[in-house]
Amino acid sequence: VLEHGAHRYFVWSGRASAEDGDQHLYVAKMTNPWTLAPGRVLLSSPDRAWERTGRVGVNEGPQVLRNRWGDVFLVYSANGCWTDDYSLGMLALRTGGDPLNTADWVKSPRPVFAGNAASGVYGPGHNSFFQSPDGTQDWLIYHANAASGQGCGDARSTRMQAITWRADGTPDFGTPAPLDGPMPVPSGEPPGP
Repeated sequence: VLEHGAHRYFVWSGRASAEDGDQHLYVAKMTNPWTLAPGRVLLSSPDRAWERTGRVGVNEGPQVLRNRWGDVFLVYSANGCWTDDYSLGMLALRTGGDPLNTADWVKSPRPVFAGNAASGVYGPGHNSFFQSPDGTQDWLIYHANAASGQGCGDARSTRMQAITWRADGTPDFGTPAPLDGPMPVPSGEPPGP
């Protein structure tokens, strides 16, 4: 759910028709916290090569991210989870833009977060965000595989790492961290046992 201005919008992944194998991102205005207004607007299709290396093109799992200035980003999983190329893409809402106007969203030209063989991270995707307990850090949580070719199965593990913000207000997700490396806890986290 995206809350923007005085309205709520629901963003989801779906297909254009029963015959369409690709997954697209759609948005609809909400008339209250549990009801969608009639109609849906197509926000994003898997139209970039990096969104289509699997059997079908995939845009799925959209998550809302805001910076401290109120800019809106939708971060989504791209490509098939059965590929090592599963990654995160991003849509940015233009300043003053209307969430129901596709032209007001700008798609990242390449993945904003992708696998890194040197770190042993393959197919990172299906993300969400949270803030550190003291509110000073933004964190990315996602799942990925530790080896090539593991696909969508139970080999995936949940991972998290802090993100930073560039001077232009866009998020910098960095490089996926290896599983065996040290990781600082979120700022303000109470000490462990």
